[in-house]
Amino acid sequence: MNTLGFSAAFDDIWIVDGVRTPFIDYCGALGAISPTDLGIKVARAALERAGLQGTDIGSVITGSMAQADFDAFVLPRHIGLYAGVPIEVPAILAGRICGTGFELFRQAADQITLGYAESALVVGAESMTRNPIAAYTHRTGFKLGAPVAFKDFLWEALDDPAAQVSMIQTAENLAKQYGIQREEVDAFAALSFERALAAQAAGRLAEEIVPVRSESFTLQGYQPRGIQLPGKVAQLEADSHPRPSPIESLAKLRTVYPGGVQTAGNSSALVDGAAAAVVAGGAFVRARGSQPLARLRGAAAAGVPPEIMGIGPAPAIRALLARCGLTLADIALVEINEAQGAQIVACERELGLDRDRLNVNGGAIALGHPLAATGVRLTITVAKELKRRGQRYGISAACVGGGQGMALLVENTEA
Repeated sequence: MNTLGFSAAFDDIWIVDGVRTPFIDYCGALGAISPTDLGIKVARAALERAGLQGTDIGSVITGSMAQADFDAFVLPRHIGLYAGVPIEVPAILAGRICGTGFELFRQAADQITLGYAESALVVGAESMTRNPIAAYTHRTGFKLGAPVAFKDFLWEALDDPAAQVSMIQTAENLAKQYGIQREEVDAFAALSFERALAAQAAGRLAEEIVPVRSESFTLQGYQPRGIQLPGKVAQLEADSHPRPSPIESLAKLRTVYPGGVQTAGNSSALVDGAAAAVVAGGAFVRARGSQPLARLRGAAAAGVPPEIMGIGPAPAIRALLARCGLTLADIALVEINEAQGAQIVACERELGLDRDRLNVNGGAIALGHPLAATGVRLTITVAKELKRRGQRYGISAACVGGGQGMALLVENTEA
């Protein structure tokens, strides 16, 4: 594969700090919560962890793929305002499907570099549960005898009509292309669950999580918002999907397609959640005496054929490394979204990547993949793990439906 792509290197851009909610299974305890309110929760928590106020923020950049509430159009604005960002500061919604969280960081870095702002609040919030049952053809009414066209948006969005494949079929295509067997996919999934459970037990995941409880978000002169958990749930503080999942158990699950390799157990979990971070320029960081989590060194996106969209991280990572003057040997840790098991194994093979430095605390198969929040979560995770291990460079990346990949390079400058 070539290294053509859309890329940039950044000189003095910093991730001050970041945080996420627990990722909770689809139709679970976060199922009734608007992604706007999940976004407000993590935005406030990210500011607190960064030692900043909303008044320190010059731009709000958000992502949320699903139209998961009737006020979805104003999600960016409400997240900023209810997080305490001044009313004069604008907000935007950006989208690159599974790459959205990375795109938020990229846009923040660009805005700061170009002088639009000295700091930015980036927030990815997603309710997979609240994806609508939708119709696009009934605005003019219902004709006698005509089919009613309401469909499950979440399910239908998994299909790419250009290539006439589902996202799962793109992983099956990669399994055939790279000779990946079902047993290998299940082995990777079992390892993802094992690592996530170990990270959970050691408290490593808790370090990036803000507990969620019922609370109100007030804004003087405006209507209150808030989070109301189900009656018997006092607090959510841990991801709900990680569970013991040995290969023997995964092997008993039926494949989605006859003769295929993908099952419900070796694909990313459906979860609800949000993640946020504060991004700032060096002058801003130094003036406040902040101790940033990591330096953001570069970003890249690349296109691949839609029918093998899952390989997207490979050319994106290559473009990123070429732009930043590094090789994969310089990278201590890599976080690639586990959209499907065969997809992540294909990326591993294409890049020649050592599994010992890939998704070391588990990935989306075990933790889940709330679309717009995932890239923020992966970037926070790799930055924190670099600090913990005293290592220098890390990459976060994901494939993107329609045939793209996106990647970010972060640096622990203390290593």
